[in-house]
Amino acid sequence: MKELNSDLNIIVCQKSLISTWKEHLETNYSEYQLIIYRKKDTPIPSGKVIILITYDLIWRRPGIANLKGFTLILDESSLIKNSTAKRTKFIMKLNFENVILLSGTPCSGRYEELHTQCKLLGWNISKKLYWQQYIKFINMDVGGFKIPKVTGYRNVERLKQKLHDHGSIFMKTEEVFDLPEQVEIPVLIENTKEYKKFKKDRLITINDTELVGDTSLTKMLYLRQLASQYNSNKLSSLKDLLESTEDRVIIFYNFTEEMEQIKDLCIRLEKPVSIVNGQTKDLKNYKTKDNAVVLVQYQAGAMGLNLQLSNKIVYYSLPLASELFEQSKKRTHRIGQTRTCMYWYLITKNSIEEQIFETLKERKDFTDKLFEELEEI
Repeated sequence: MKELNSDLNIIVCQKSLISTWKEHLETNYSEYQLIIYRKKDTPIPSGKVIILITYDLIWRRPGIANLKGFTLILDESSLIKNSTAKRTKFIMKLNFENVILLSGTPCSGRYEELHTQCKLLGWNISKKLYWQQYIKFINMDVGGFKIPKVTGYRNVERLKQKLHDHGSIFMKTEEVFDLPEQVEIPVLIENTKEYKKFKKDRLITINDTELVGDTSLTKMLYLRQLASQYNSNKLSSLKDLLESTEDRVIIFYNFTEEMEQIKDLCIRLEKPVSIVNGQTKDLKNYKTKDNAVVLVQYQAGAMGLNLQLSNKIVYYSLPLASELFEQSKKRTHRIGQTRTCMYWYLITKNSIEEQIFETLKERKDFTDKLFEELEEI
């Protein structure tokens, strides 16, 4: 940003990263006036200015559209992959002079999601031509509408060269910074008779709660829950892990009931708890207590959070999205981390979790369609 030397700079980031960016800018760019843009009538002073605004707010602030000749920085630029989203449409029309796109997973291996970022970089290729040249797909008839289904990719090296020609640099973090080693430890958990019964019958009642897997979606959901929140063996294994350390531990989870069970366990073990989910972001204990346990729901905290005070992550249950899985590892394995990063994956044996884990290791999403295909084997 200093090399580009623009008087006006706009940084767009997730809400959860405002405080991180604020601290970074105040430390390293003190010669700039920092404006956290929230209100519609926020005045912009003259001189060297950095505007910090969230993706959720920017398209609701029409005054930004009147600005010209600035440097635009998009932190986690994959958030504009949807060309029909309001945030994307707004950002694509901005009158910037320079643009910097930052992302650890710009498309998560799905090249069809790169088109909007290509356009921002100045590659004026239509979406139709982009798909014709680089995406293999078939058109499926869904309710009378033609819906493209991606089957693969073509001319990938040419695509990478075109991106390079327009300023893209593809580097792994470890190629730029000397980051510590990562150690991954699968922990196999015994399955339950309830899981096996539901898998066979698609119906079971547990603690007065009836689980009915009458569709592939509900069956997949309840199999995941039976392998996790309804499996007491998993909570017992987590107890052993937490009792073995007095360090900070990050635990990723999916379902509210999982969070409640883990929180109760931490209370019994006298471990201070911090929680990050759609309703709460409380990191006080994480910041002040060396033995804190941080419970993080994937959608709320797998991307953006800096949790490098810890070097230990436990995956209580797995996400279905590869992007969330890969990004979650970077919450501790990032610039500034000095200790070996440890990852424990609690995997219930002979369950859907084994299938999800193998799929995520291939950097693919575990979809409903994939679940149906595996069920037929």
